[in-house]
Amino acid sequence: MESVSKMVPDNIPLSDIQDAKCRMEGQIMKTPLVPLNYDVKHGKVYLKLENLQPIGSFKLRGACNAIQQISTKKLKASGVYTTSAGNFAQGLAWNTNKLNIPCDVLVPDHAPKAKLEAIERLNGQVHKVTFDVWWKALQDHNYEGMKGVFIHPVSDKSVIAGNGTIGLEIFDDLPDIDAVIIPFGGGGLTCGIGSALKALKPNIKVYTCEVDTAAPLKASLDLGKPTTCNYQPSFIDGMGGKSVLPEMWPLIQNIVTDSLVVTVQEVANAVKLLAEKNHVIAEGAGAAAVAAALSGKVEGNIVCIISGGNLDTDKLIQILQGQIPT
Repeated sequence: MESVSKMVPDNIPLSDIQDAKCRMEGQIMKTPLVPLNYDVKHGKVYLKLENLQPIGSFKLRGACNAIQQISTKKLKASGVYTTSAGNFAQGLAWNTNKLNIPCDVLVPDHAPKAKLEAIERLNGQVHKVTFDVWWKALQDHNYEGMKGVFIHPVSDKSVIAGNGTIGLEIFDDLPDIDAVIIPFGGGGLTCGIGSALKALKPNIKVYTCEVDTAAPLKASLDLGKPTTCNYQPSFIDGMGGKSVLPEMWPLIQNIVTDSLVVTVQEVANAVKLLAEKNHVIAEGAGAAAVAAALSGKVEGNIVCIISGGNLDTDKLIQILQGQIPT
């Protein structure tokens, strides 16, 4: 077993993110930045539509940048593996499938069917475990018995830099941005986008959003150190965990203004709003930033990261009918 990177630097240089953009040229879609078709009194809300990537998630970016920095010889000799709730695994499998490289994925047992089927369509090998076992592997950066190079979905500097290319695109399209709201799972998306935007516009405010059933960052920011929280599974599977990964904490502290906590109901309302007003299908994590923007706690030109759109059809139907999926 081998991990590409276990140490996260205190900052991700803008040059690393710019290099990632060049490295991924022609492979990653530059996603649209569009206004939310819903009036908000405290500012103007824009949507960065990462749900339109080929795998329906921003995770393609970090996976692509990480894979391209490992030698083909090493990849073909051993393959890769990761821990993922679904979207990063798709990003990794999308890349490895093109190279005919084995890709194994450890997933929590509540991972949604749509994401698991997508991984398998890309020839990724799915291994289901309990959430606690999965979380331990995420913390340990390995899982006993799996072969290949381990690529961490969050705290790998190449993954973070790849995610940061979203920030470059946002600034190109909206240089007068005042704030960005980013769904928080482990911090790889937040630190990537935040690093890029802070380098380009130091006074920008970077907010994360969390759901109240899993909000370890808000608790950690309030305490001033990484801490755990009570984790309750919900249909919002693409973000939230039991704790803030310690290796991510220094970088998060340097970037994040605050974490905005929303309810499961507010996220479901935001999924419905996006579908009805913008004809955008967002999964729970993808809609959470909009839920946070509607709270009125952020002002000005606000960009919400619609991080993914991989939502089971039956859950989408329930939400459009005014229900919260189980």
